Amino acid sequence: MKQWTSQQVAQAAGASVIAAPPDGPGPKLATIDSRRIEPGALFIGLPGENLDGGRFADAALQGGAWGVLTRPEHAETLNRDAGVILAATDPLKSLQRLATRWRRELGAQVIGVTGSTGKTSTKDLLLALLAPQRRTVASRANFNTEIGLPLEILAAPAGTEVLVLEMGMRGVGQIAELAAIAEPDVAVIVSIGPVHLELLGTVARVAAAKAELIAGLAPGGTAVIPAGEGLLGPHLRSDVTTVTFGAGGDVRFAQEDDDRVVIDAGGERIELEVPFTQAHLRTDLLAAVAAARAVGVTPSGRIELALTAGRGETVAVGGGVTVIDGCYNANPMSMRAALSDLAVSAARSGAARRVAVLGDMLELGPDEAAYHRELGEVAGAAGVDLLVTVGPRAATIAERFAGETVRVADAAEAADIVPGLLVAGDLVLVKGSLGVGLRRVCEALGVRVAA
Repeated sequence: MKQWTSQQVAQAAGASVIAAPPDGPGPKLATIDSRRIEPGALFIGLPGENLDGGRFADAALQGGAWGVLTRPEHAETLNRDAGVILAATDPLKSLQRLATRWRRELGAQVIGVTGSTGKTSTKDLLLALLAPQRRTVASRANFNTEIGLPLEILAAPAGTEVLVLEMGMRGVGQIAELAAIAEPDVAVIVSIGPVHLELLGTVARVAAAKAELIAGLAPGGTAVIPAGEGLLGPHLRSDVTTVTFGAGGDVRFAQEDDDRVVIDAGGERIELEVPFTQAHLRTDLLAAVAAARAVGVTPSGRIELALTAGRGETVAVGGGVTVIDGCYNANPMSMRAALSDLAVSAARSGAARRVAVLGDMLELGPDEAAYHRELGEVAGAAGVDLLVTVGPRAATIAERFAGETVRVADAAEAADIVPGLLVAGDLVLVKGSLGVGLRRVCEALGVRVAA
């Protein structure tokens, strides 16, 4: 955007120009946080349920912002000599329009990634695979909403060749909205499972909501989906190339060792050095390889993977304890995968005990108790020695777990008692839905958790 004039910014955003000092460089970034204003920033004042961000437009200008975009009632009150002032009745829609225009200006190939579980790690893997060969930008942390996604597009610098965008979903129509903003060339659906059932009701409806990403592809695009996922069948398109991954798929493992894999990608042999053995990450790797090939990149060499915080990173902490940080979120699929990985990692490392600190899984609808009870059996099969349940729903896990169990009411209580339950050599899985707040447990154990 730096090369755009204020008039061009306004046109791209569908906004009116209230004031525009003599044209100079355009904005170098966009932000909705007036506390993080820096010279060259375009502040977009979004209205919220309790507070209208347009009220902070004046402070943003005084803080050195390039300009502001806000509702007319706020824009009209601002000092017209302070910077560029743009007005729009719907600043969020303007933010999204601006992002789409910048995406087109970049000319980058766009990969959209969604799924019931694994979308963030797949995004991280794509960055690791693509960055050595192409100028790649991947969305940060949880910038995967109708607000966060356009901000990530606008943060991509000129010269970006591939843009990897995670897309979150809470209900029908949300993936479609994100796809309309991002205009993806490749749609990756990592998995389909029981998430957001309170809103969607059935897993079939979850699949339909995720498949909005496939519907958002232009003809000639590529859809990357799990092999054998029948729920996505009704949503596939004849004018889009479909690539499947996993056992029996177009992209699958031909050979796996501890630190090396051979992938058969449509008959092409790809050898990679991998610093991880977790089964779910290796499945996500297949999805990432399929998507990388769809944008013309054949991965090679060693994968330097940096996982987003809270998505399964293994951290050695004080006292000889090792923590698997899965505190960002959880659902039945990801819980099963995490417990399986706990078992494998403990066996490989010779851990003294396998400890699972499991919190409530939220938004599972009327069958939530059954989903939690099933995890007790999964934990037992994974050889968990000590189970700590956090929250009223998670307490149900203990009903089918025969081992040592400690039940606590919330994350604050867990943070107080879990450190005292551990001994040297323990391998500890901490996992639950974001709303449970298990980051407090990770912090209490000495894991540095991102803000």
